Amino acid sequence: MKKLIATTLAIFLIAASASSSIAASAKCTVTAVDKSVVTLDCGDKADKFTVGAEVKVKTAKKKAIEGC
Repeated sequence: MKKLIATTLAIFLIAASASSSIAASAKCTVTAVDKSVVTLDCGDKADKFTVGAEVKVKTAKKKAIEGC
């Protein structure tokens, strides 16, 4: 019985620590570009990011228009 409880607690702790390491994400819009500086507007979700943190930026994909 003790092994079952210990295993259950270990799985719970691993799951809890894994969810806390997930990075923040938000959809933002580019408001200004000045040479190598890009300013983003993330609205209410801006508080998820800290100053100096690395951010991965993906550009929006354009879908191909198929015609006749």
